[in-house]
Amino acid sequence: MHSDGGKTMVGWGTAVRNIGALFREGIEPYTPTPSVDVYDHPHRRLRCYRRTTPAVGNPILLVPPLAVTISCYDLRPDQSLVEFLLGLGRAVYVIDYGEITYADRDLGFEEWVDDIVPDAIRRVSAEHAYAPVEVIGWSFGGTISLLTTAADPELPVASVTAVGTPFDQRRNGPMSLARSLGRLAPTELVTTPVRLLGGIPKQAVRIGFRAQSLDRELTKPLYIARHANDPESLARMQAVDRFMDTMPGYPARFYSQVYRQLIIRNEMWTGTVHLNAQHAVDLTAITVPVLLIGGNRDTLASAASVAAGVDVLTGAPVTFVEVGGSHLGIIAGPDARTTSWAAIADFLADTTVDTDELLAPSATAH
Repeated sequence: MHSDGGKTMVGWGTAVRNIGALFREGIEPYTPTPSVDVYDHPHRRLRCYRRTTPAVGNPILLVPPLAVTISCYDLRPDQSLVEFLLGLGRAVYVIDYGEITYADRDLGFEEWVDDIVPDAIRRVSAEHAYAPVEVIGWSFGGTISLLTTAADPELPVASVTAVGTPFDQRRNGPMSLARSLGRLAPTELVTTPVRLLGGIPKQAVRIGFRAQSLDRELTKPLYIARHANDPESLARMQAVDRFMDTMPGYPARFYSQVYRQLIIRNEMWTGTVHLNAQHAVDLTAITVPVLLIGGNRDTLASAASVAAGVDVLTGAPVTFVEVGGSHLGIIAGPDARTTSWAAIADFLADTTVDTDELLAPSATAH
């Protein structure tokens, strides 16, 4: 009897300490995978993650979506795509866009598709004896990656992986409804307030991302109570909260293009995306292998809307894989290692250049 009581007291003590830590210093401090800057310019900081051994195979460039930080690829230990890819022996790079402010209101898809991402691809390739680059993007990061590759087929791209990247908004749940309502109202009704604000403020982005997982937010107190003695579960919850609390905003022009071209006109599905009146990108120009990954619980990019890309990218060999998980879960969830990441590993094994080892000239410095 005394022993059971002692265990209960220890259990309560652990729970109290865990909950106390959760609301003070945190269960687990954020410790990103070490990296060094290849270059650092506004909205285009290129980072190379440190390796302790020489890199093998094609280098990898991670392209984030706007309105999130690069931690989407490096959420926490065991929930880090970066860590997983390094474990495959690859050299891994990421573009960090930094903060988006009112001063960036005129930035649109063109800046990323024609400048920021192509420049990063060329630089990563040059670091690795001009080997082709495996490009991986989540959400709009996948959209940007695909548009970049289509806009310039001469870029040294080995493959493109797009995770949670929708093609057909008609098959995309809430977005399908938004598209239907949007077609009944003037586009300016949505884009004008955004333009006046200079974009979607970071606070609105954070609220919006939490709203798409409202059940999680409403049940969080119960989740904490049930897992008070489980620091791993609390650390996972805290990592997601930290990720959402650091989201930056969208530039006004970029958001207006997303709303008009991608949602209302559904141009990713038609196969030609008009960045502006003079610049249209034909997605059938992509000829390198493409991997599309959709989540069966993704409310922002349904698996069906992602799978539609198979019918759009007719110039490329395309593989579609459906996995379990939410929009964030398929790229950074606790099950991603055996689902999305495993699919990526298999795909990369098939697309890598035929060489035993590629070592960047600066790899020892990284």
